[in-house]
Amino acid sequence: MMLWEFLLLLLPLLAGSSALDCIEIPGSLKQIDASNGQVFGVNSAGNIYTLYGDSWVQVPGSLKHVTVGPAGVWGVNNNNNIYKLVGGRWQQVTGLLKQIDAGGDMFVNGVNMNDDIYCLSRPPTVSVNSDSALPWVNIAGKLKYYSCGVWGCWGVNSADDIYFRFDVTPDPCAGSRWEQIPGKLSMIEVGTEGSVYGVNSAGQVYRREGITKSNPVGTSWTQVANFICNCKHVSYDLGLLWLITDQDKIVKCRI
Repeated sequence: MMLWEFLLLLLPLLAGSSALDCIEIPGSLKQIDASNGQVFGVNSAGNIYTLYGDSWVQVPGSLKHVTVGPAGVWGVNNNNNIYKLVGGRWQQVTGLLKQIDAGGDMFVNGVNMNDDIYCLSRPPTVSVNSDSALPWVNIAGKLKYYSCGVWGCWGVNSADDIYFRFDVTPDPCAGSRWEQIPGKLSMIEVGTEGSVYGVNSAGQVYRREGITKSNPVGTSWTQVANFICNCKHVSYDLGLLWLITDQDKIVKCRI
């Protein structure tokens, strides 16, 4: 699909809102993550890719979920084994997760196949060693997706309820309490700089407004330019919104 075709599809949905500068880019991915100018993703076959310039370059290995952030590049495979990219090679570490996030300040977090929530504080994250068991910290609650940024961590549960975790720091990483946030999302991603985007079960993309250091939960949700793309995954970094549609198409939008 060309850019003009994509924008034409958006026109009936924009109703008084300016069109996003979006373009579908070559490739097929089921999940994507962007941070600090890097973009990684995995396709339905478990192949891993990273974006160099305008081209996708395959990274050796097989994963179902990949993440990039201040804590490095991490991923989990179909067996829920956890890996960190070290010196161009995937190094398996202890633990089991189905989703993982490296967006925190040099710490990682995620959820396992039972929706149990875990985080790994900065010291073991930085000095990860495959020869020793990592001190994963179990956080009270149940989530299917958990993502962190500079002002805190956000998650969604199996009912698509949205939660914010207060007082998360690099060490300790567990935080203190949950606050349920109005709304429903099927997945949520926190940008390294603190922005929060999510996708609901209808494939609509939302952004959290009003997030500051003093008010990390923000004030409200805004549908992104009334943009409906049947999306299933979103990630934001450096003014670019990356979207994956339900057909695994990759869309890049300038915000």
